[in-house]
Amino acid sequence: MSTATRREFGAGPLSRVAALVYTLLVVEVLLLVCAAPGLVALFALERHVSNLPLVAVCAVPLGPALSAALYTLHHQRLDLTELHPARLFWRGYRLNLVGSLLVWVPMLMWLALLAINLVNLTAVGLPRWWVAPLMLVAAGVAVVGVNALVITSLFAFRLRDVLRLAGYFVLRTPAVAVGTALLLVAAVVLTLVTSEAALAALGSVLALALVRGGEPMTTAIRQEFTRTDGD
Repeated sequence: MSTATRREFGAGPLSRVAALVYTLLVVEVLLLVCAAPGLVALFALERHVSNLPLVAVCAVPLGPALSAALYTLHHQRLDLTELHPARLFWRGYRLNLVGSLLVWVPMLMWLALLAINLVNLTAVGLPRWWVAPLMLVAAGVAVVGVNALVITSLFAFRLRDVLRLAGYFVLRTPAVAVGTALLLVAAVVLTLVTSEAALAALGSVLALALVRGGEPMTTAIRQEFTRTDGD
């Protein structure tokens, strides 16, 4: 009787909302702790185009932290009697540390290079109409990179397979790609209008949006490319 009562208590709508809020708060704190070395250095940097390479370096610790957040929010059941977000976060961080860095670091390098070219078109001898193709390339790199981070966070694939699936599902699930692109645009706008701190404070919410928005992709991968859920 007591077990049934606990299950009923943990499965109600209000309990699920409370469990989600608690999970997001825990994930946010742990995400900030893991990304703190880079974030502290990033906040100290002046907003100047010459610091773009340093911005990319400062963002490196954020990759594994975001990967662990994705892992936690994907696996955590919204049941007050079975909440273990901290345990899941550290498990995801440990499992995905190498894989997330192999995806995250090259993406940052490409985006930093493209951003430098965009703000120095005249210096590198490119006409202004190059802005559009460079922006499209940057958007493609960002969307495929985020897809790859989601995939490597939730499944145990080799790097080359992660990258192939990330590119393939941009076309296979365009709604996911568009949603990711809009989310990234919103994150950039928020950072420009306010500060990096505002975006960092919403890190767990961003991770949740990526997990929920990417469900068509992750469901298809689970059904078609795996035999069991990629814990």
